[in-house]
Amino acid sequence: MFGWNCSLCTYFLAVIGFLCVFCFLLENLWPFFQATRAVLAPWFVPNEETSLVKKFGPWALVTGSTDGIGKAYSFELAKRGVNIVLVSRNEERLRNTAEEIESKFTVKTKIIVADFSLGLEAVRKVKQEIGKLPIDILVNNVGKMYEYPAYLCEVPEQDIADIITINTIAATLMTRAFLHGMKERKRGAVVNVSSGSEHQPVPFITVYSATKAYMKSFSNAVRYEYQKYGVTIQHLAPMFVDTKMNTFSKQLRRNKIFVASPEQYAKYAVATLGKMDETSGYWIHELQTLFVKLLPLRVRVYLGGRGVKQLRRVYLNRMKRGAVTTVTKLE
Repeated sequence: MFGWNCSLCTYFLAVIGFLCVFCFLLENLWPFFQATRAVLAPWFVPNEETSLVKKFGPWALVTGSTDGIGKAYSFELAKRGVNIVLVSRNEERLRNTAEEIESKFTVKTKIIVADFSLGLEAVRKVKQEIGKLPIDILVNNVGKMYEYPAYLCEVPEQDIADIITINTIAATLMTRAFLHGMKERKRGAVVNVSSGSEHQPVPFITVYSATKAYMKSFSNAVRYEYQKYGVTIQHLAPMFVDTKMNTFSKQLRRNKIFVASPEQYAKYAVATLGKMDETSGYWIHELQTLFVKLLPLRVRVYLGGRGVKQLRRVYLNRMKRGAVTTVTKLE
């Protein structure tokens, strides 16, 4: 009898162990397989690739569209025949970007000058200037980063307020502003550009990584609310991309294997739109994400904090030598 009970316990423990491993692998490997399919499918099944205009509509709005990922993403959308509303705070650069897009692609552009550190005021201005133009693809890309990795008390109050406002409040309000129209048309897409720092708290960029964790939670919840209306909510969490946000580190920018150019990143990221709800957006980043998620949370926090602290140390040494030029980390 005792032996039978032991066998039964062993059986149930084995079943529980199998289910735990299965759920863990499904959670962590499925996004990688989805990303691989999204990248490879157009090469092997060309007819599978549906026009973004046909699937979502003819107009996209991209915030932070004059630099980095936002600019490259705008070009990729235009390449696919999507008209672009470019939103950023610098009018001259907006005009230059719009002219460049229209000279290369047969699409229309519209520019809107808006400073998202103003939060609701900026969003209301965008809504007013959009008027009745239907926005079919909204790309919440604008974001702000620390000038360099720092202890919380070293970060200026205004920088903290701006990071929270730009990275979370503006994206939330912009999503709300255009979701209603998408719901009525029963189609549309919201792309929230986050960061791989969302996967765990990251010391020395504490506020920034916390805002990205918020965006992940926000994207997943809004997707649940609106997917039944035909609206796609995609969450992008890239690892390092060579943009102004990373100018504090020459080490990062020299790593061309894992640090994608904005153009490389946007090409793959746009290919996943409508195919993946949550992804890093770039196949090498998907491998990095898979590896990161396999580690326990405590280990991730420790390694992340240690790595960023080293970047901070290098930056401060360069600052002492006068080899640093201050750049506003806004895109």
